[in-house]
Parts: sequence; C-alpha cells; structure tokens
Amino acid sequence: MRKKGSLRKLVVDESTTYLWSVRHRHGDGQPCEEVVSLLRDGERTRIVFREGPGRPVEGGYQPGGYVIDEHHNGLNLNEPGSVRALVDEATRRGLLPGAGQVDGWELLRAVAARRAAAEGQAQGPAAGP
Repeated sequence: MRKKGSLRKLVVDESTTYLWSVRHRHGDGQPCEEVVSLLRDGERTRIVFREGPGRPVEGGYQPGGYVIDEHHNGLNLNEPGSVRALVDEATRRGLLPGAGQVDGWELLRAVAARRAAAEGQAQGPAAGP
C-alpha cells in the first residue's frame, strides 16, 4: 500500500517526467483544498482545488482525493490518468512547465470534456435500427 503523500513518477514522454503527490490541506478558518503537487527540474507547480459553493473536496461527500464541480465533472486525483489529463491540459494552456499555483477548477471542465469525447469515440457510432 502506498504511503499517503509519497512522490509518484509520471512519465509524459522520453524527455518529460514529473514527480507528483496529492494531499489535503487547510489553514485556520480557510476552505479545504485538494492539491496535486508536480515537481520537474526543481520547479514545483501546485494544481489546487479549493472548496467552495458547488465544489466540495474531501469530506462527507466523497473520498479523499476526489473532486467534483457543480456540473458533476469529477476526478480522482489519486489516479495517474487523472493527473496526466491535468498535466496535458495545463501544458496546452502554457501553464506548464513552470513554478507556481494553478486553479484546478479551471482545468477540470476541459479535462472532463476531453475524457467524455474520448469515451464517445472509443464506443463508436450508435447502431441504428
């Protein structure tokens, strides 16, 4: 069983590898956050999902590491495929590589749309009568 918060390796291509982890955090009186930390070449990028109206994070609504928005788009941040989808979307937007913090909710909707489109293509056209 993997130790909570331990670094995992995500290989994007032959020249791009990230170390990543997921954790839950909150400060005094601050909303809860689920955070995906990405480390590459000494630079850390955090993809942050801050709890807010219609955007619950870990707690009584779902298991740790799972985020869902008001449109029912959700991701399990503990799955490498989910992290890869976030990395791909952040890269498309020019947010990676780079250090700093990224609003995960801004990426989530696009990731969910791409995944739904890919699932539709994988199923092929519906058979007619």
